[in-house]
Amino acid sequence: QVHLVESGGGLVQAGGSLRLSCTASGRTFPNYPMGWFRQAPGKEREFITGITWSGDTTYADSVKGRFTISRDNAKDTVYLRMNSLKPEDTAVYYCVADGELRSTYYYPTFWGQGTQVTVSS
Repeated sequence: QVHLVESGGGLVQAGGSLRLSCTASGRTFPNYPMGWFRQAPGKEREFITGITWSGDTTYADSVKGRFTISRDNAKDTVYLRMNSLKPEDTAVYYCVADGELRSTYYYPTFWGQGTQVTVSS
């Protein structure tokens, strides 16, 4: 079992930046993929980025060039750096782990509780 705890969400103006963090506990961290989904009000949950244990990354077109995922295996933590934020980035952001990461989608096993990101115009 893996327990995921996100932090770093909040309110930011359009054009601003935020960094989300997600710390994992439980099973050994370095050997599985990690990633982030988000869900905006009234919309389906959206896969936005994933990272393999070796550091290979994939991004949804909606965030490519603005968001950067990274991980620190020594700290059991994955990060999401979000730049040039837009009001349409407003959503609950979920950290995910394990499962199957593909080039265009991710089928995770474990989910965090989510952290709210609100971008004001």
